[in-house]
Amino acid sequence: MNNKINKKYLLSGLALACLSSLVQAETFQFNSSSTMADTLVLFQSGTQAAYQQTQLPSQTQALLQQAAIDNQFSGQTGQILELVAPIGVDAKRILLVGVGQGAQLTPAEINLLGGKFAQRVEALTQPSISLYLNGMPNANEFAAQFAHGVELNTYRYSRYTERPRLEKTYQFSVADNDKAEQRYQQLAAVAAGVYLARDLTNDTPVDLYPQSFATAAQELTELGVKVTVLDEQQMQKLNMGALLGVGMGSKRPPRLVIAHWQGSDDTPIALVGKGITFDSGGYNIKATGTTMSRMKSDMAGAATVLGTVKAMAQQQAPLNVVAIMAMAENMVSGDALRPGDVLTTAKGLTVEVLNTDAEGRLVLADALWYADNYYQPDIIVDVATLTGSKVRALGREYAGLFSDDITLVDELTYAGEQVGEKVWRLPLHQAYGAELKSAIADLTNTGSSSSAGASSAAMFLQRFAGESRWAHIDIAGNSLGKATPLMPEGATGYGVRLLSHWLMDKADR
Repeated sequence: MNNKINKKYLLSGLALACLSSLVQAETFQFNSSSTMADTLVLFQSGTQAAYQQTQLPSQTQALLQQAAIDNQFSGQTGQILELVAPIGVDAKRILLVGVGQGAQLTPAEINLLGGKFAQRVEALTQPSISLYLNGMPNANEFAAQFAHGVELNTYRYSRYTERPRLEKTYQFSVADNDKAEQRYQQLAAVAAGVYLARDLTNDTPVDLYPQSFATAAQELTELGVKVTVLDEQQMQKLNMGALLGVGMGSKRPPRLVIAHWQGSDDTPIALVGKGITFDSGGYNIKATGTTMSRMKSDMAGAATVLGTVKAMAQQQAPLNVVAIMAMAENMVSGDALRPGDVLTTAKGLTVEVLNTDAEGRLVLADALWYADNYYQPDIIVDVATLTGSKVRALGREYAGLFSDDITLVDELTYAGEQVGEKVWRLPLHQAYGAELKSAIADLTNTGSSSSAGASSAAMFLQRFAGESRWAHIDIAGNSLGKATPLMPEGATGYGVRLLSHWLMDKADR
């Protein structure tokens, strides 16, 4: 049996609205028997030579063994040895790929291996690659995760320039092709969510703004997602003074976007995303042009939660998940929010604005209230590029995680470790909340200049999360990155894989 999956990430109307990323079409085939191709790939652990599990002639196996010895190839994870295929092998080349203790590799490690492999073979002009996994422990899961790493690597954003590349066919020889295919389809849905998040974050502020983001979200209705968009008049009726206040300085008004995937009748899980499509800092303007040029990514939290909903919908996940995205531009104009202004939130709390560049927590305040008030969720997780303080504390290797719910902390931390999107818990403490006291309003939007800014921001958000179990993930510094085996330079889509793994763990229980 030959099961062929050809995933093309097409966003029809969305491309017309704001996006035009390269259509991806890597092909993955899962076969229960060995197949030949231009390139033959054999996986080797530290104790088992993969070619000994094949039907290759004994003389060919001896040649491969000697080549491994001569090139000090021991099968350690990540080692790749490329050889010209000897006579008797129906392929042009053979690649030996080390997997170390393959059965012990995490999904993140297998994904990374797939990404590194994709980098290695990108320049090959032969499009067909046969990967032999029979005899390897957990071969079905390994094949699916390896393919997932390849897909994450092959993403390209090409709205403004052509990025041609030769599409390749990967033929995996596994024990159970149906199981491998089923698992791959789940991961392909997650990759589609990552692609969407990267596309949105890579796009420029002239093309991506609150309404065009809303238009992009509406494309998900084709997958069965219910999408609702609140305009400024509807938000005024809900007294969303914080979200409206941040957007006052822009000629392109704010939007509240709701994308609901109801794959079950369970109490919903709410994902709330910060969506500042461009952040000038307002009157507290960003210090440098270099800093400001990265501010197209200040909507990455909204992109993450929308990408996660797409991942759940595309795989028809048996979960009830709603994403609520607060979209606005933080601009400077005669109508813009001023330092010293007081805003009234939808919850009724008043906020003295001490810094117009602390706008993310303002838009999230109204979005969190909306999630709590209209969906009564079991859990709320908000995702935001929120504070420079988080970057100074954790850099770009970890996202900051804030929650008083230890079980939720453990679940999100584990999910991050499994997919390689790591989080580190930072403190919530009333001392940080005390710094938000105002002489003229219920609270201020920033703490003191010497405050642990990421924690005081989290304490601000906690005031609006209601009684639901709640966690805040600060992805400042994680939304854009340099090229890695799993992505080109630019938007990372950070958080889609973490949240998807966490949600699917819940679905499997």
